[in-house]
Amino acid sequence: MITVYCYSRCSTCRKALKWLDEKNIKYVLKDIKTQHPDRESLKKYYEMSGLPLKRFFNTSGTAYKEMGLSAKLKDMSEEDQLSLLAADGMLVRRPLLAGEDFVLTGFKEDEWKEKLS
Repeated sequence: MITVYCYSRCSTCRKALKWLDEKNIKYVLKDIKTQHPDRESLKKYYEMSGLPLKRFFNTSGTAYKEMGLSAKLKDMSEEDQLSLLAADGMLVRRPLLAGEDFVLTGFKEDEWKEKLS
């Protein structure tokens, strides 16, 4: 089963969910603000994704900007970055889609089509 972490006020998340519904793809929906992934899950998703950890951060979000993370991340360990992501779901790039053997950050229709078709 696919798990999708979204934020209801995010237009990209709404677009992604609409796309999934139109394709009749079943998923479990989790609110990224209240049901965000824990540290262990984030570590697993990061390792499965093959992406740089920075791709898991919502770089356009208010919390990211207020914390000045664009300057701080390069000096932080992966462990510290994972702990930070796990502490606040609003720091996590969304939507975050976790499948059995893959993870996607953000909604790029071509990537989603490739993994889910």
